[in-house]
Amino acid sequence: MKIKNQSLAVKRARAGLGLFTLKRIPANRRIVEYTGKLINKEERKKSLGRYLFEIDENRFIDGSARSNLARYINHSCEANSKGYADGNRIWIWSLRAIEAGEEITLDYCQEYFDEFIKSGNCKCEKCASL
Repeated sequence: MKIKNQSLAVKRARAGLGLFTLKRIPANRRIVEYTGKLINKEERKKSLGRYLFEIDENRFIDGSARSNLARYINHSCEANSKGYADGNRIWIWSLRAIEAGEEITLDYCQEYFDEFIKSGNCKCEKCASL
């Protein structure tokens, strides 16, 4: 499976499918928007989805649609990007320069890590080399 835009591609990664950059991304640059349906706290409680991105304690984006390129960003304990809320939107920004061909990663936060990834099953580069 390969999904592409001009500078990003979904390809096989250590943790399944991942989002990779085809061009170098400088530090502190907006990479991609995390898109999906805006849901509230009550809808989030009922949801079984893993692609929920928190805007604040009452608003979340359900990014489960495959058209959401940012849903393919995998967790890393040493992430190279971070999500920032802007109104009802989430933008993924580079924390450092990300080289062409490199996987884009996020730190999913402790709650998600504990619930879905669990200690010892993290497949990020840092943990895989331990």
